[in-house]
Amino acid sequence: MKCFIGIDLGSTTTKAVVLDENFKQLGAGITNSRSNYDIAAEVAKQEALVNTRMNLVRQSLGEVAGLEGKLDDFLTALERNFRLEQFLEQLDDLEATCKGNATGDRFKGYEKAMDEALTETFVRLREEAPALFEPGAQRKSDFFRDIAGSRFMAVGEAVAKEAKLAFDLLLNVYDRSIIEVENRITGENLGGLVLGALDRAIDTLGQVNGTGDVIRASVKDTLALDMEETYVVGTGYGRARLPFSKDHIRSEILCHGLGAHVMYPDTRTVLDIGGQDTKAIQVDDAGIVESFQMNDRCAAGCGRYLGYIADEMNVGLHELGPMAMKATRTVRINSTCTVFAGAELRDRLALGEKREDILSGLHRAIILRAMSLLSRSGGIRDQFTFTGGVANNESAVDALKTLVRENYGDKVLNIDPGSIYTGALGAATFARRAVEE
Repeated sequence: MKCFIGIDLGSTTTKAVVLDENFKQLGAGITNSRSNYDIAAEVAKQEALVNTRMNLVRQSLGEVAGLEGKLDDFLTALERNFRLEQFLEQLDDLEATCKGNATGDRFKGYEKAMDEALTETFVRLREEAPALFEPGAQRKSDFFRDIAGSRFMAVGEAVAKEAKLAFDLLLNVYDRSIIEVENRITGENLGGLVLGALDRAIDTLGQVNGTGDVIRASVKDTLALDMEETYVVGTGYGRARLPFSKDHIRSEILCHGLGAHVMYPDTRTVLDIGGQDTKAIQVDDAGIVESFQMNDRCAAGCGRYLGYIADEMNVGLHELGPMAMKATRTVRINSTCTVFAGAELRDRLALGEKREDILSGLHRAIILRAMSLLSRSGGIRDQFTFTGGVANNESAVDALKTLVRENYGDKVLNIDPGSIYTGALGAATFARRAVEE
């Protein structure tokens, strides 16, 4: 099977999309961007290919007798158990790396205590891992570094206290080791991980009476399918660092414009709020960019700013929108400077303002900056498409709808559930067109 891949290397996340020869999207993947952009691009591509195989498994199992009405539950269980297997494999790697780094003068005299503490920490992390991937489990992030980091802090601190060992020693080893593990490509045992997850999924869903062998055979056939990476195009904030030749690079303006057009062919105006920049784009009826405006080098009013606010409040980034929607009033925010985000938040709280009201004001301030860019790019025309990670923030969407209606009247506002992949989708479309031409 020929595959055409687009990779969007953003400042905070790297996304990838896989298309087939008919421009049909087969899969998508995402990972956190790293200092090593080659690795980030490779991991995102691998995640997209894994997602592609999962979608192909869905197709292959669609006709299996005994799965009628249960296919979605079964595939959800398969995906959940695959992520658990993947997490456990990376935990093994992290433990081995931590123990390898627990050497040198800094740890002299503590070698045995460190080895025992690390062993106990990872025993407990493995024991609690299945609960992290249970149905309905709440995680602040799906990225290994975030999950492992938060749990290592909690478990490691408890183990160190019991062992009467300074937690700083464990933390130092973890900080060194997680960078190494994060920057290693995993997935060589993809087939084994999927089959291990498959057995768990079949055992979990006893409803698939007698169809286990049929399911296993179908999944093995899908895993054996050859997926040829025919053409890859890269884009995004870090595109200059992608390991591609210039012929395989497209600007993020072009890719977001085309990606929005692919999602919604009647799109004429595109707003993308990413981690590091905001783009207001005008396109014609073929998705070709006519004009655009971008923010300057400052990340004010972008996703990274919201990330700082989430860290200051010690909540997940995904929790900011729902919190802001509970506001009873909107606090006026005069600045969305990322550098002073923490200080401004603390000042507002000190004045007695509620967190929800402050967040409502912050979201409105972010959208006001975006509206200025839209005005300079040519205004808002039907249809208007909102893309990027911030498009998944319900408070930002609510503020955008209000401000668009106040300034431009009623316009069709498109927001795709996969809006964060818009740039990668545009890049993949350019990849398919490159071969076609």
